[in-house]
Amino acid sequence: MKILLIGMNHRTAPVETRERYAAQDPIPALRKLATSAEISEAVLVSTCNRVELVVATQQVDDAILRMHRFFRHDLHSDDAPVDEPSIDDITYQHRDREAVRHVFRVASSLDSMVVGEPQILGQMKDAYRFAVESQSCGPVLSRLFQRAFATAKRVKNETRIAQRPVSVARVAVELAGQIFEDLEDKRALLLGAGEMIELALFALQREGLRNVHVVNRTFANAEELAVRFSATPHPLDELGPLLADSDVVLSCVGGDRPPLHYELVKNALDERRSRPAFFIDLGVPRNVEARVDEIDNAYLYDMDDLQSVADANAGKRRLESEAGERIVMEEQGAFDAWLTGLRAVPTIRHLRARAEHIRESEIERMAGRLGLDANQRDGVGQLTRAIVNKLLHAPLSHLRNESEEGGDSASLEAARALFALDDEGAPGAEADAALRSEIERSRLRDERVVDDALGDDEDESAAASDGAADSEVER
Repeated sequence: MKILLIGMNHRTAPVETRERYAAQDPIPALRKLATSAEISEAVLVSTCNRVELVVATQQVDDAILRMHRFFRHDLHSDDAPVDEPSIDDITYQHRDREAVRHVFRVASSLDSMVVGEPQILGQMKDAYRFAVESQSCGPVLSRLFQRAFATAKRVKNETRIAQRPVSVARVAVELAGQIFEDLEDKRALLLGAGEMIELALFALQREGLRNVHVVNRTFANAEELAVRFSATPHPLDELGPLLADSDVVLSCVGGDRPPLHYELVKNALDERRSRPAFFIDLGVPRNVEARVDEIDNAYLYDMDDLQSVADANAGKRRLESEAGERIVMEEQGAFDAWLTGLRAVPTIRHLRARAEHIRESEIERMAGRLGLDANQRDGVGQLTRAIVNKLLHAPLSHLRNESEEGGDSASLEAARALFALDDEGAPGAEADAALRSEIERSRLRDERVVDDALGDDEDESAAASDGAADSEVER
């Protein structure tokens, strides 16, 4: 069985293109795909930042063509502009080991826009559930995704990859948390309404901050931001009184002179009577006059301060990422060994079934002619079974050992050719129908195992959904 992956993400396709391939309800598409002769199993991962199709197949070339048709016709919306890039230009493809490694890296948030974000794990578990519900996920991809979840758990527990904020806005929130142990009872003032302020506000509200006031030169922009975050908008002339009543001040506006000059801040802090105020200056040029840092109980951080912390954290996160990559490689090796060993199973079972059918047919044919009674027939049965087992022992052991050691499929292909296993007219081929029925029963048992697995790791699913409101992470 081969594993193939075709996908696009934030690195290969713009968001307006990814949106046209995103599956709001993947189940109908997966059910249609599962009926394809070329595809044995399929899982579709669809988020704002990636759309990836993972399949298990024994017909590689035909499966790749079917996967491309799936993207073009089953996923793609009809309202695409005429100048949209070709699907070949915005997708990547991985096979076998690289596909396994990619799935493990995605689940562990090593391939995310923000490395270490937790939400993607929950999204991949949703993708797995949809595949099981659509009956497109069988034992191979079930094993793959369960090992991916286990890998993500190891990366989370054995590294600190998710504990180091890397964006300037997130660093500002981390510093605010060091000054104020609890942000829930604090009051924040935002000067500006741009993207940097918005990102910082996302992070602050995730830490529990609720009392937020927005001031902007253009009052309509302040209103727009305030409505989206349940904040209160104010015109610029209310800056002074608001400043005196604010614990956290974030500023990111343009202009030649800093709007938060020394005298304004000094007067505001005098009214606060020794209560500290935290100033996060995200503006370039700076929005807070440098002398403000000399005022008692004023804690000022500008972009250089925040960027130096972000850079240091990014360096530490890179080290943690390297540790995460090592875990991924370990888990990939273990899965590869399992999958490679699995490749020998159908050939071994097929060969044994054919040999057993030939043995039983010959006994049946000769028993009457030789006049064998029941005891004699049992004796001949034991004798012929021992002969067959001894003849098959060496070739079957070779196939099994070579597969477990990660060898290629040359011996398997040779065995199928030497014993004519793909020739429906060869001796013993009558056993094939019974073997297919047995395999189908095994598949149904495997599906029940997959079903049971959906109830596992609920704690990781809950943890993975923690980042749902963060605009910086994969949604």
